[in-house]
Formats: sequence, structure tokens, C-alpha cells
Amino acid sequence: MARLAVNVDHVATVRQARGISEPDPVLAAGIAELAGAEGIICHLREDRRHINDRDLSLLRQTVKTKLNMEMAAVPEMIGIARKVKPDLVTLVPERREELTTEGGLDVKSNPDHYKKGISQLKEKGIHVSLFLDPDPVQIEIGHRIGADIVEIHTGHYSEAKKESEAQKEFDRIAKAVDTAFGLNLGISAGHGLNYVNVKRFQSLPKIEEYSIGHSIVVRAIYAGFERAVREMADLVRDF
Repeated sequence: MARLAVNVDHVATVRQARGISEPDPVLAAGIAELAGAEGIICHLREDRRHINDRDLSLLRQTVKTKLNMEMAAVPEMIGIARKVKPDLVTLVPERREELTTEGGLDVKSNPDHYKKGISQLKEKGIHVSLFLDPDPVQIEIGHRIGADIVEIHTGHYSEAKKESEAQKEFDRIAKAVDTAFGLNLGISAGHGLNYVNVKRFQSLPKIEEYSIGHSIVVRAIYAGFERAVREMADLVRDF
């Protein structure tokens, strides 16, 4: 039975579009937990384009399940995480120009940099996840440098236009899951998953958690936030 972790970044994006105080991602996180989410995710970007420092502080105080802070592996963010102490940090790539995270970390190109960041976070008792493409080599390096969990990037699968392409990407994900499982890593998956394309993952019971945000916020516009979270939580629990 898989868990659902809800990303509240897009609630903050709506707030920032008007530069006012609502909708509040902290309130949304509480509703998500009441609706069955077993984790809350927020990405504190260097440019603070959606989640801000106030949000992170209040989420740390109020989240009752598990707080997962997504962030770049840069000194500022490592310092903030060491102070706030979320339950989990997920290291992700970050470019100022991107609309959303475009792919997995390239830990292969600079393993010592990520190893240092992981070590600094673990010194404070924080578990560390790496957001990686479904590439066995990257996953093996992630394990070697100290990651506890890998979150497998599902964006290429989610964006596939043809069934043959989707199946090819899904097969890559399945292979990556087997690699991570063989290394005794925790396994999560996310990016671009929605109420339709997530159903294929029922055949991958080794995935323990799904990180989903945008599609839940979209559905919430029509059906309400609590119902949107509950429906997704029910879906992944069947896996």
C-alpha cells in the first residue's frame, strides 16, 4: 500500500499571482492531512517564487505527518534546512529560468558536492532523498554518497504523447525501481502524475510513496481540495 505526499507549492503559486495572503499553503497542508495525505512537500526555491520562509517555518510547526523540504544543494538552503529540521530533505536541480523542475539531479557529474550536502543534513538528523531520473547509474551513485531515499522522476513518462513512448518510459522507471530496491533505498516517485496516468503504477508495488501536487490543485478547483486529496490518496493506497 503506497502513501500519498501532497506538494503545496501550487497553492502558494496562486497566492503569489496576486501578491496577497491567500490561498494559504499552510492551511492547504492541514486539509490535505485530514483528507488522508501522509506527507506534505514544499520546495523552497532560491528566488522564493512560491513557498517562502514563513510558509516553511509554519509548516514545520503544524505538519503532523512528515514534512519534505525540496531544495537545491546550495549553502543557503542547507543552512536553512539544518535550522528548520524538516523530516526529509529532497535535493533537486534548480534553474531560475525553469517553470518547474525539468529533470533529475546529475549526481554522477559531481558526487563529492552532493555527498558533502547529504552529510551536512544528516548531521542534524535529517533524512535525505535525491530526485533522480530513472537511470540505474545515477541511483547507484546516489546510494554510494549516502542517500536514504530516491525519488524517481516520472516527468518524461507523464509528458509522453504516444502510448509506445509512455510504455518505454514506464519500463525505464520499473528498471530504476528494481535497482533502488536492490540497494535497500527507500523509493518514491513523482512529477507530472495525475489521476489517469498514475494508475499504471499499480504494477510497481515497491514504490512506497507518490509525490503529487499540480494535478491535485487542478482538481481542487472543480471538486474542492479535501475531495481532490482524498481521491488521490485512495488511488495510491490500492497499489
